[in-house]
Amino acid sequence: MRERLQDLGSVLDRAFIGTLHGFCLTMLSERGKFVGVNGSPQLFEQWSDRKGILIEAVAADPLLTEELMTSGDPKARNQTLDSWLRGIALIKAHPITQPFADSELNQRILEAYNAGLRACDAYDFEDLLLLSYHLLTEYPKVAEFYRRLFKYICIDEAQDLNEAQYAVLTAMCGDGFNNVMMVGDPKQSIYGFNTASPKFMDRFAQEFGAATIELKENFRSSKAIVRAASSLQETYSVSGQVPIAGELGLLVGENEENEASLVVAKLEALSKQGHQDVEGPISWNRCAVLGRTRFVLLHFENALKKVGIPFHKRISVIHENESKVVESFQLGMRLIANPKDRFHLAALLKKWGVSTESEPPVDHHGLIGYLRQVVSHAKTSDWTVSVEALDKVVSAATQRLDMTASVRILRGFADSQGDDERQAIYDDTEVLLQEWDAYLRASSQNPSISGFLSALALGTTQQRNAEGVALLTVHSAKGLEFEVVFLVGMAEGIFPDYRAKGPALEEERRNVFVAVTRSKRLLYCSYPKSRRMPWGDARAARPSPYLKAMELIG
Repeated sequence: MRERLQDLGSVLDRAFIGTLHGFCLTMLSERGKFVGVNGSPQLFEQWSDRKGILIEAVAADPLLTEELMTSGDPKARNQTLDSWLRGIALIKAHPITQPFADSELNQRILEAYNAGLRACDAYDFEDLLLLSYHLLTEYPKVAEFYRRLFKYICIDEAQDLNEAQYAVLTAMCGDGFNNVMMVGDPKQSIYGFNTASPKFMDRFAQEFGAATIELKENFRSSKAIVRAASSLQETYSVSGQVPIAGELGLLVGENEENEASLVVAKLEALSKQGHQDVEGPISWNRCAVLGRTRFVLLHFENALKKVGIPFHKRISVIHENESKVVESFQLGMRLIANPKDRFHLAALLKKWGVSTESEPPVDHHGLIGYLRQVVSHAKTSDWTVSVEALDKVVSAATQRLDMTASVRILRGFADSQGDDERQAIYDDTEVLLQEWDAYLRASSQNPSISGFLSALALGTTQQRNAEGVALLTVHSAKGLEFEVVFLVGMAEGIFPDYRAKGPALEEERRNVFVAVTRSKRLLYCSYPKSRRMPWGDARAARPSPYLKAMELIG
């Protein structure tokens, strides 16, 4: 969006362009003291962290402990905890229709979990929206300030709004602010699992008296792509399009490995020969491989590596470190940003295999001294490199943040390790540097570790224009476009997902629609005749019904 708005010139400097979560984070950082937020909120974005908070909260409450124990064996108790955590997120996502839990037990679970977060001076994603809603509704002067600051609001991808997001928008606008525009397509609503629904576009039209403008021209996609999209969504009609035929093809592999080989061979052929309906050479950057899940893409990753085709992945928002030393370093950064974060301190000490009852100091250099003392009791000296790297995050000479100095220390340690660990550290630190660079370029305020961690949590530091073929899940491909797209793993049980029933099956069809419309010119679908199941058995695979809908099979 920023790239598309570059011609606005200086106006762009006065605009906020980002996600609604990002807007709420900024607002809470500036005015959050009214709802108990001091400074930039520290986000616990990972499910494992939030679940850890809930486990500690339950353990500290005899009644909740007793209730959990009635679930049965450890597996059943774990499922109960997951269910409780999903229930907490559901309550927070419905501040209008479900502001309180539906029972005393669930209210107690919610309060215990929130207390555990606040003890660490931390918040989850749902808190960003919920607290912003309370801030705007309970403190009208704050809402009025932001109305004066932002005279116009445009919500993109409006079909993916949920109740909490819509509540923040309406609270921001109040009764008289109507300079609002929504842009969205109900046919691309694919986040129902996060309680999103296109119904909020209808509510907006009714409650704001908004005019509806339908855009029915498509000058991006070829005739073949438009035809495939129309076969998936009957309501999709195009009144004008580019006069280019394009291509819709099918590749059928004997198994998953063979399917991946066929896709890679087609990629190589297109790269060498080009295509009459694609202007200019077909470089790797103009191609994408899309899968319903990240597991489907593993075979394609291996096949691309085998022939040396460069690629980049955007499979999930959070990069998972392969190196324990870099993971330790990033846990330490959380402590620098938030000294009250006892949860991640405990995780760090557990990783090091040490225990201590002493409290860490709140200033950076005192914390480093504390960690040096603690790590000296670890069973291995490897962890000391994480502490030394943390010490370089803030330059003693200039007090400026310096991630490159930390990376040099981590890579210096990597050079003394075996090939596997060395590669893991180099890979993890390369991602870290890319994310740090993206944060610095996007930051309009003074950079900080807390700001960097928040940007990581929100996914705003991901490299958007990486080199090579894009390897993407359908959800991570939303909003992107490529000349050539391979939609892989198109087998029954994969796409649509074997768990999809009822409304979820309709959302799967919209997922395919989104995937198909990522292509501008050429689209190739593929599936394997047999699949290797997770437990090792080979099983015959049936083609996805969406292939029949697109007339790729009879």
